[in-house]
Amino acid sequence: MNIVVAMKQIPDLQQIRISNRRPVLEDVPLTFGSIDKSALEAAVVIRESSGEEKVLVLSAGTEELEDTIKEALAAGGDEACLIIDESLAEADSSMIAQVLAAGIKQLDNVDLILFGEGSGDNYSGQVGSRVARLLELPQICYARDIKIDGDTAYVVRVLEDCEEVVEVKLPAIITVLSDIGEPRIPSVTQILKAGKKPKHFLDLDELGVSLDHSNPIITLSNLAPESNRKRIVVKDSAELIEVLKSENLIGG
Repeated sequence: MNIVVAMKQIPDLQQIRISNRRPVLEDVPLTFGSIDKSALEAAVVIRESSGEEKVLVLSAGTEELEDTIKEALAAGGDEACLIIDESLAEADSSMIAQVLAAGIKQLDNVDLILFGEGSGDNYSGQVGSRVARLLELPQICYARDIKIDGDTAYVVRVLEDCEEVVEVKLPAIITVLSDIGEPRIPSVTQILKAGKKPKHFLDLDELGVSLDHSNPIITLSNLAPESNRKRIVVKDSAELIEVLKSENLIGG
């Protein structure tokens, strides 16, 4: 049984600067989103509990993926399948879903496909559901825990006011929450071994996918919120405490 974890390469959010309310992405290193890393951790835990599964990391993007994928392989991925094309840099959720679905069809013995509930950059939460529709597979969202028993997955999913335990026959697609597992920090040995793990490359022509960029999603604005400071001057700590109380920032 193979577990596929779809991961998206994004700019490192911790290193993005803001200038004139706009994000500055130049020279920001690329990484995988934190929820995607949690999905990978969930897959690794399932593999470790049975010892039978293989964890395949699937990602679509530009040539920088060849370096970024080492991070996922060091954190427990057994193999990587990379779909690399420069046109994917501007691809929206619907396009990426088509590419990932076509890539999954090229893989053998896939029983479980994991996505983060949303990507770390635009957080649209669409790709997992779109892939499930394209592959005509059952889907469970907002998973906090996954247990596998034979050809059945038992999933704890979190709703607004309750939790559900859902049973689904495999193959299936599950989107996970960030708290499904704390991503592990690879050791030096694991990092060195990551470079030797198998990587498979697919291109759009091989997948039979032709992306239509004629009607892309266009971001009209991406501005940081304005912060209006009150500029209240205080003379000592006692006066500061009184001001904070008056603003209901601390208890009375």
